[in-house]
Amino acid sequence: MDVHYMTQEGLDKLKKDLSEAIAQRPVISAQIAEARDKGDLSENAEYEAAREAQGLLELKISKLQNLVANARVIDESQIGTDKVQMLNKVKVKNLSNNQVSEFTLVGESEADFASGKLAATTPIGRALMGHSKGEIVDAKVPSGIIKFEILDITL
Repeated sequence: MDVHYMTQEGLDKLKKDLSEAIAQRPVISAQIAEARDKGDLSENAEYEAAREAQGLLELKISKLQNLVANARVIDESQIGTDKVQMLNKVKVKNLSNNQVSEFTLVGESEADFASGKLAATTPIGRALMGHSKGEIVDAKVPSGIIKFEILDITL
């Protein structure tokens, strides 16, 4: 069983997505029934498409239910800034190109690199976890190893 760490905001979004997906069940069932009423199922593309949509929806519902069931909400008041941990905003310098980046470490379901949210399960996220300001860490990425200096840890 995988535990999924997230913020309360992230859990609320997952629950909303789950309820919206469940609300789609009757719509797809109606599409299947309508397509079935059109006759020969062996050559009925509408029926096949509706059945495939139903399968994809059930897969999505199952995945969301698993995420919600295994969610652990992180208490933001318990987060410190002495070492990198979930929900910290981390400012790092890539020592190979001197580029400075800043991102917040979040759970996988909340990751959105474009808005500065990096999953803690990524190679860079894992490399930074547990380290302190001023330390140099090695992140093992597909293209090799990148050295980062931790410049700052904030909330």
